[in-house]
Amino acid sequence: MHSGQALLVICLLALISCASKPTSEVLEKDSSRATSSATFTAPAGWTITTKGSLTLLIAPEKDSRIALVDLKAADSKAVVAAAWAAYRPESKRTIKLITPDPPREGWDQRETFDYETSPNERAAVQAIAQRAGYTWTVAILDGTEPTFEKRLAQVFLATGSLRPKGYKRESFAGRKAHPLDDARVKELLSFTEDSMKKLNVPGVGLGLIDGGRIVYEGGLGVKKLGESNPVDANTLFMAASNTKQMTTMLLAMLADDKKLRWDQPVIELYPAFKLGSPDTTKQVLVKHLICACTGMPRQDLEWLLEYKNATPESSLAMLGTMQPTSKFGEVFQYSNLMAAAAGYVAAHVYDPSRELGAAYDDMMQKRVFDPIGMKSTTFETRRAWSGNHAFPHSDDVDGKPAIADMGINYSITAHRPAGGVWTSAHDLIRYVQLELGRGVLPDGKRLVSEENLLMRRQPQVKLGEDGAYGMGLMIDRTWGVEVVHHGGSLAGYKSDLIFLPDYLVGAVILTADNGGMLLEPFQRRLLEILFDGKPEAAGNLDSAVGRYRADRAKKRERLMIPAAPDQVAKLAPHYRNAKLGELNVIRQPGSVAFDFGEYKSDVASRHNDDGTTSFITITPGLEGFEFVIGDRGGKPILTIRDAQHEYVFE
Repeated sequence: MHSGQALLVICLLALISCASKPTSEVLEKDSSRATSSATFTAPAGWTITTKGSLTLLIAPEKDSRIALVDLKAADSKAVVAAAWAAYRPESKRTIKLITPDPPREGWDQRETFDYETSPNERAAVQAIAQRAGYTWTVAILDGTEPTFEKRLAQVFLATGSLRPKGYKRESFAGRKAHPLDDARVKELLSFTEDSMKKLNVPGVGLGLIDGGRIVYEGGLGVKKLGESNPVDANTLFMAASNTKQMTTMLLAMLADDKKLRWDQPVIELYPAFKLGSPDTTKQVLVKHLICACTGMPRQDLEWLLEYKNATPESSLAMLGTMQPTSKFGEVFQYSNLMAAAAGYVAAHVYDPSRELGAAYDDMMQKRVFDPIGMKSTTFETRRAWSGNHAFPHSDDVDGKPAIADMGINYSITAHRPAGGVWTSAHDLIRYVQLELGRGVLPDGKRLVSEENLLMRRQPQVKLGEDGAYGMGLMIDRTWGVEVVHHGGSLAGYKSDLIFLPDYLVGAVILTADNGGMLLEPFQRRLLEILFDGKPEAAGNLDSAVGRYRADRAKKRERLMIPAAPDQVAKLAPHYRNAKLGELNVIRQPGSVAFDFGEYKSDVASRHNDDGTTSFITITPGLEGFEFVIGDRGGKPILTIRDAQHEYVFE
């Protein structure tokens, strides 16, 4: 620590030690609060404690905190060091990465500090330093992965609402939108093309609506890296989770048919429906199946790593083995299996005599795809790949664009109401047209009632300061106007669907993995063009690209490829986990691979700060599964975790 840092620490500690007795309060609801220099919203259920210039937000689990500290200085590193000294002077975390963020929301300078952690710690640690004038406000996030993951929307509420006192946010409320004429469409296309170059994205499918009328549908770039075959309006991509709002459209149609009610208990419609908690099972109404509000966590490893015998029936049965990790309606927790259940319950109501998957596919085809004119849209990967389709693309371990492995994407088949659809810009923009038409097709035919279509946009659980989750749709008012949207993500594919109901404007974008960094800036650029907003989209994209590349390079520094021979020697040839299936270790000259049965990936090794060793999958499309090697009773084990669960392969 240099002298400037030491002086800041001494001054800050003196200030805090001389402060009055700490005040503490458990918040019954989201509440507006302030530090000496900034305002923010503190989330319900958290404890807020203040002492001098230190404000501490403590999660209900007591194992995770957000510390807010105000300081005056010019050096962000010194400020963050002083903030840690005020909050936890004993902490000796190593900084992994410091990345700049563009000035936004009244802040003149913003930087994010990421810290090294070891997987067995299950720790989530980050510091966000933001400066307005000469005053910094530092937010330290310090806790456990399980708590921060399930309370992520509340964390975003606190940190995303942190702004300098007196700052007035940009708002488009009351503004008249410009038409998406040829010139403005060209601006959006130019922004997309420039972004593709920065992101190394091979291809994009794009559709635009203005005044309820389709004003553009087409493609940019190529379907496959290294080839010249261009993406066009009819090129199919996996839209992943943008299947979810189509599934809730089926529920709306069944509500029109009086075959179900939104407030009807699911067990009345499908008596076999069961969650790991009987109390939660009884509380789940139809509207809760895809609200992300039941307390059921994201628990994807169990269907991503083991799916060869999976069926729609086993998808529903898997829910019965899973426990909620938060109270009903307390926080946003995304669950793909709950969304899949929504589609299969609808299928059972539609035709109880048929197998669930066949009934769902038939209903989706007859009630949604055919009437809307989504002629190429399908759940059949073989059919999609036999025609006009884009290949999956992702970066390799060295950050170079590559064809991604499709193996993991086949796992969605048994859970397809949550994310299995293949579609094109031509087809998906017509779906958005129906949303903007409030259930009426362009030819004037009503497909679904306005009442039941709009029920899907009713907020079910908060998504931070300005957003909420409905039923397979997110409702956002960050800029003072209602934006309804949803993203989608599978290996090698990303998508977004966006519409402004009050302005009859909509957009769809279908792209590759790195295109995920384009989705938020694209939405922002659309609004800038419509409402003469501040030019922030390009800066947001550049920041995302810079952070992604710096983070990827830092991670690559610690990977050993081929994996460390002494650690490879500790691996058994075969492992098994009751929920995730079998794992075989394949040793070849110069490489080691993990074979999961349905697919396999090369692995690298990494020496962790706590002395453990991880093996990490590195094949594009399968990248990022981390297994920590260990020992149990003298026998080798491999441990893999998601944010809230742990699985041991023996």
